[in-house]
Amino acid sequence: MDADSVISIGRQAMEVTILLAAPILLISLAVGLLIAMFQAATQINEMTLSFVPKLIAVAVVLMAAGPWLLRQIVGFTQKLFENIPFLIG
Repeated sequence: MDADSVISIGRQAMEVTILLAAPILLISLAVGLLIAMFQAATQINEMTLSFVPKLIAVAVVLMAAGPWLLRQIVGFTQKLFENIPFLIG
C-alpha cells in the first residue's frame, strides 16, 4: 500500500461523508433560518421554538433519504472491502 492509495481512500471517505451529511445539515440550516426570521419578526425568543422544528425536519429527512444514505455508505464499504486484496499486495 503506497501513499497514493491511502490518500485516494481518504479522499473518497471524505467525499462520502460530505455526501451523507449534506442533506441533513442543509435542511437543518434552512429550517433554522426560517425559524430565526420568524423569531426576529415576532420577537419571540423561545429556545424550544427553534429546536423542535429542526428535530422534526431532520427526522423527516432521515426517513425520506435514509435508503439512499444507506446505499451510499454500503456501496463505499463494499468497494473498500473488495479492494483490500489489491491494497495489500
